[in-house]
Amino acid sequence: MRQYCMIGFVACFFLVGVFSLEVTANEGAPNFVLILSDDQSWVGSSVLMDPEDSETRSDYFRTPQMERMSEMGMRFTQGYSPAPYCCPTRRSLVVGQTPARHIYQKDQPVWATVFRESLSLPRMLKLADADYQTAHFGKWDSRFDNVTPEQMGYDVSDGLTGNGTGGGKGDRDAGVSDDPKLVDSLTKRAGNFIEKHAKSGHPFFVQVSHYAVHLDIFYRKGTLKRARQWDPGRRHTLPKFAAMTSDVDQAIGELLDRIESLGLLENTYVFFMSDNGGRLTMPGQKRGSLPRNYPLREGKGSMYEGGLRVPFMVLGPGIEAGAISRVPVTGLDLFPTMAELAGFHGVLPERLDGGSMVSVLRDAGKGTVERRQPFLIFHQAGARVAQSALRQGDFKIVKHWAENRVELFNLKEDLAEKQNLAAENPTRCNEMERSLDQFLQRVGALTERNTTKAKQREMFADPAP
Repeated sequence: MRQYCMIGFVACFFLVGVFSLEVTANEGAPNFVLILSDDQSWVGSSVLMDPEDSETRSDYFRTPQMERMSEMGMRFTQGYSPAPYCCPTRRSLVVGQTPARHIYQKDQPVWATVFRESLSLPRMLKLADADYQTAHFGKWDSRFDNVTPEQMGYDVSDGLTGNGTGGGKGDRDAGVSDDPKLVDSLTKRAGNFIEKHAKSGHPFFVQVSHYAVHLDIFYRKGTLKRARQWDPGRRHTLPKFAAMTSDVDQAIGELLDRIESLGLLENTYVFFMSDNGGRLTMPGQKRGSLPRNYPLREGKGSMYEGGLRVPFMVLGPGIEAGAISRVPVTGLDLFPTMAELAGFHGVLPERLDGGSMVSVLRDAGKGTVERRQPFLIFHQAGARVAQSALRQGDFKIVKHWAENRVELFNLKEDLAEKQNLAAENPTRCNEMERSLDQFLQRVGALTERNTTKAKQREMFADPAP
């Protein structure tokens, strides 16, 4: 009870401090577009994510529009999602907080109330400039408490959408569609929103959260015909999934065309990333000679690189075309980055876990991202198997709570996380584990999985009105 009261007190104090700020106009405020793909692997496109490693793109899929985006702006070789699953990542992007602070955690009922009242991304932009217009189209995926995009400050949205909205959430080949995974619908609505506010002179922020390439598999008949003519690879071999990937790539290109035709490139930042790593299996796919996410280990749901490292690109004014950055970044960095670019002059909340990427974007990908903590942290428990990871410099630990086991890897020398260095470097391993444990304790994170339905119901009950 004391913890819940403290959370409520902090929320109230935070709200008073933030929303008493004067809302002002900022002439020339930039526009922001965030394109979020679903379950797309780091090697799930034809973009060479690391130019020094030929294995860091798909050996089958063709995504010329994603390649175009990488040539127009900056690609990050070490971009991370906040979590290895859909829902926690999407929540984290809205408030810039690691999922260790909220989703699947023991303070979930109280946290949902605090979440609704937090300084969200759209609210922050409106404080930077009262003219900002904000929208969220596509997959919202707010589980357990049904917080709507409008409750988080968006002006326009598709509402409480989830996997089913985009055409199923099963493990099957669903078939041909005229609008596979709603890629055309999302692109059209986002484009119309952009054009409307570009003509009215209002700065805007629009997030396009694609349902692709999450299962079920939908695709256009013509795209599938083309994909069947491509040579399958050692990792990727399924024409129908290649077609779905191609369809969403085309939609991304159409949105870029709309932005470009409206003359907005000089004042618009476009961010692209996936919500988590790619799946390890596909319905109907024959096993290739290499794992689907090779050279990364494991995939969606895992704290290894295959679950967390994702395609990550940014284009916009002041960003060198075709630039490569080896600076580790995360989706949590988008909130403070947009705050700096939009000219937000308030004090960002202490619970913000990301840092601004602006200096890196403006210096051809060089430099560092300064965060409140000198590490990247990933954590899940409660409704998922309790796992954590912490990356600091080139080193990363993965902690398996049920087994009380910690692994240590040097990602610079061992991208595939094959060599566990914990035994030969216990000092470093113990120090990183201590940093992890202290952070999780400080934010009140759960470190075990609830296994009974009664515990699940209690943990994820709706907050009292």
